[in-house]
Parts: sequence; structure tokens; C-alpha cells
Amino acid sequence: MAQIERAGRVTFGDARFDVWEEPGERVMGAWEQRFKKDVFKRIVQQFNRLGWEVGPQEHIFTGNNSRFCRKGDLKADLRLCGRHIEILFFQSINCPTRPDDEGRYERDKEQCMPYLLRLEMQRTRNRLRDYLCGVFTDYEFTDEEKGRLAKRGPGKMTAIEWVENANRNSGHYSEALGHAPIGMTINAKSADGGEITHGARVYAIDYRYRVVVGTAYYNLNNMWWVVTGKYGLINVHSGAIYLSSPGDIRRKRNARCRRQRLEKELSSAIKSMNFKRAQVLKEILFPVDEELYLIWHKGHSSWYGSDFSGYSNSINDAGKYTRAELGRYATENELTKPVPLSKAA
Repeated sequence: MAQIERAGRVTFGDARFDVWEEPGERVMGAWEQRFKKDVFKRIVQQFNRLGWEVGPQEHIFTGNNSRFCRKGDLKADLRLCGRHIEILFFQSINCPTRPDDEGRYERDKEQCMPYLLRLEMQRTRNRLRDYLCGVFTDYEFTDEEKGRLAKRGPGKMTAIEWVENANRNSGHYSEALGHAPIGMTINAKSADGGEITHGARVYAIDYRYRVVVGTAYYNLNNMWWVVTGKYGLINVHSGAIYLSSPGDIRRKRNARCRRQRLEKELSSAIKSMNFKRAQVLKEILFPVDEELYLIWHKGHSSWYGSDFSGYSNSINDAGKYTRAELGRYATENELTKPVPLSKAA
């Protein structure tokens, strides 16, 4: 079969297939018509040959440059826009976060797809890629899943491979170091005061506030990758990393999160006039009969939030502190002033 003179790029994404061309001339008009005739129509033909039903698009972008494709429970939106053709695959069998619109807007579509549908999607995508790269002289496939867009997991990258790939594709990467330069020593200071080194065995607090063990690899600023298993990976700041065991490793380190959540629940109980629940929460949060304080920020004309985080104009939503918790805010200065809760109103 004689090849057609066209240059372009084919890429894959999360349950998507994209074709890009660089025309070097005005896209609208004659060039777009040739692009549609040569490429878009051939994609429609291939869908039909692979057993797909292709019809008009009725969901969104319903013009003549869009098609709705279906093969059993697997669906796809095909669209031409200027120099770009996109195919977005989706399904409505398993959509844990976005069951609306038949699963079009589900996050991490490929992971959510039932196994057989994912195989069919991959087969269709690969056949389209092979066909286009074969029929056009200068079409090439570019794997854009590099850097932080790469995927890790069984059949894909391991966590260490992913970290090396992400670091190498970073604009801050140093070939000599094997990672970005650590600009300030504080960026490598651990929670127990030691110096974190690239490749060190460490303890870290993960996203669920649990202590995990892994290997630290420098990311950027004070952020470090910690590889916790073959595919396990977290990205945490240096203050969440320990060089030695922090002790009591089965205990969750969620005191701050717990305090903020309980204060939020206390505020909600007061707003809804559920004073019995509010009293129970207050007794959990603070010692009985101890005076509580708010912290007023003079510059912002607002109260400090819970755990010194954020600001609020509402006394009810403001953070509450015991005298001991005030710390350096216990005395008035040019910016802040402690105010007893009994006098704040």
C-alpha cells in the first residue's frame, strides 16, 4: 500500500488517543479539510473494521467534526479540533467517583475499567496507532508518559524507576548528583535533627499519619520521595522524616488533624444549637473548668483558626487554646493579643 505524505505525532494518555500535526500554515479551511479527509475519516473506517459502531455525537460538541463510538460497554468520544484529533475512551460499569455522564469524567479511567474493557481499549488504541504510523510517511508514536505523568504498578514502572524517571525529567536535575541540588541544609534536616541523604533508609509519616519505613530520594526544596515498597511511594517534607525510629510506630501521628476536626465539630454543634454534643466535644478537647483563649491578629483584624492555622472573623469558628497552648502568643505584642473566650464576645 502506497504511503501518504503526512507528518504527525501519535500519543497515548489515560484512556485516550491523540493525533497531533504541525501544519506550518493556517489550520482553518483547506488544510483542515485535507486533515479530516486523510486522517479523521480513516480513523472512523478503522473503528468500523474493529467492530465499533460509529454515529453522530449527541452529548457535547455535536458538530460534524465529532462522533460517538461504541463497542459493547466500551464507549469513546472522537473529535477533530484544528490540528488535533482526540479519542477519549470511557465506560459506565465501574465509576466510583463520577458515575454521571456515563463515566466520561471519571478520574484514572484506565484503573477503573473492568479488565476485559481495558484490554479492548488497549487493543483498539494499538491498532489505530499501528495503522496511522504505517499509512502516513512521517507519523511517529511518542510516549508522553514520562516524568510525573508516567504510571507505576504491575506491568508498568516500579516506584524506584518512577522516581528516577521523574527526577531525570525535572528541569532541576543534576547529572553529577543524580537528583536536583539541595539548595539549603534545612531542606535535608529530618524531624529528629539529622541530615537526610539521597538513598538513606528512613522512617516517615505517610498520608494516613502512619509511620512507614522506606528509602528517601530527594525531590525538590524540602520535599522527598520515600519508596515504601516495590510500587509504594509517598512525597513528604523533611519534617515528616526520621533517621531513627520515632518510637511507638503503631500510633497514628494525627494529633493536629484530630484537633482541627474536633474543633470544627464543636463549632458545628454550637451553630446547630446541639449544646449537649458541644459539651461532650468540649470535654474531649479541653480540661474541665480551664479558661480558654482566642488569639486576635491586629494586622488581619481576625481571630486565629484552630492550631494556629488560618483566620476567622467568627468567634465560634476561631481556634480555642488553653493558657499552656498559647506559647509565645501568651503576651500581647504589636501583631497579636490573647483574649479570654469569656471576654471575646
